[in-house]
Amino acid sequence: MEKEKRTEKLLICISESERMRIEQKMAEIGVRNMSAYIRKMSLDGYCVRLDLADIKELVRLLRICSNNLNQYAKVANTTGSIYRGDILDLKVRLDDIWEATKEIMKEMAAIK
Repeated sequence: MEKEKRTEKLLICISESERMRIEQKMAEIGVRNMSAYIRKMSLDGYCVRLDLADIKELVRLLRICSNNLNQYAKVANTTGSIYRGDILDLKVRLDDIWEATKEIMKEMAAIK
């Protein structure tokens, strides 16, 4: 899809306090380009910036569990057996990850 050229200009007048408020809102969501912010707000009416720190942590935990599972599989393929405690530990950690996932999904579903 080709990007539409922006050839039209729109001039608006705002007060100093309105500009400060716009800049504050831009800072709150991490936007630096005022033109993009005003265009987005005027076309869609809102901007949402998601804090994905919880999801990044979830991905990190999943990587750890995946690595452990691969190590257990390697041991099982090499020796023919694995320790029951290792499997139970992995199950507990995966259950914790699923609980965290459910909480994150609830929070995301509540976004309006």
